[in-house]
Amino acid sequence: MADQRDLARQLLALARDDEEAGRALLPVGTVSDAIVGFHAQQAVEKALKAVLALEGADFPFTHDLSVLAELCEGAGLSLPAALDEVDRLSPYGVQLRYGGTAPGTADRTTALAWAAAAITWAEKKVAPSRD
Repeated sequence: MADQRDLARQLLALARDDEEAGRALLPVGTVSDAIVGFHAQQAVEKALKAVLALEGADFPFTHDLSVLAELCEGAGLSLPAALDEVDRLSPYGVQLRYGGTAPGTADRTTALAWAAAAITWAEKKVAPSRD
């Protein structure tokens, strides 16, 4: 079984994949905002879970970013200010994937900026530079 650092690295790699998918779809006008939002939400979710895993914190199977943010804060992991409204991505994680209507809570660019901020934050925790 993988240790906590291995799990954190795996989750972070998956977060990067989701961000890249969202960025690749960004200029495709025929792809809905909901699909780009989904990949951004997934990137943030996995980045937060990566840091929680590294800390050995338990986290539920959830797509609710506010729950994950609260768990981070409870573990003494302050999220950057750039992620203050990231919970606006939560509806993209489930609601839209299973027949819900588009919430219109974030535009593509903002959604991907949150994904990038979450990944950058997680990278500093999971794989700090050795400078």
